[in-house]
Amino acid sequence: MLDPMSEMDEMFRLPALAGRGMNFAPAMDVYETDKAVVVETPLAGVSPDKVKVNVEKGVLTVQGESNKEREVDDKNYYRKEIRSGAFFRQVALPAAVLEDKVSAEFEDGMLKITCPKAPSAAPKKVAIKIVKKNKK
Repeated sequence: MLDPMSEMDEMFRLPALAGRGMNFAPAMDVYETDKAVVVETPLAGVSPDKVKVNVEKGVLTVQGESNKEREVDDKNYYRKEIRSGAFFRQVALPAAVLEDKVSAEFEDGMLKITCPKAPSAAPKKVAIKIVKKNKK
């Protein structure tokens, strides 16, 4: 089934990336557990040392580079969807996180970023002072 929203996202995202010299934006799954916000992105064929992960002011940034060993120009492609080159993706996190405690692990071509949630601030109770006005 076609998802018109993802098509719109792709249409608007790719021209913006081209202006930055970026070739593609990897797909991301973002979900929340009781203790963390978790982001997963497939980066098959990308060396983990070519990936940078940063969280600042509630925004997660994943960027890096995927290099093909060599491109064969004489292939007669019917379809060419495997992307290589620079990539960049940002996503606003849905909850406040402990930015200095974010961790990332790379396994079987999948980058998993775990952002521990910040303890929510307890609601502050304010005492209300009732003042009676003197009637004249």
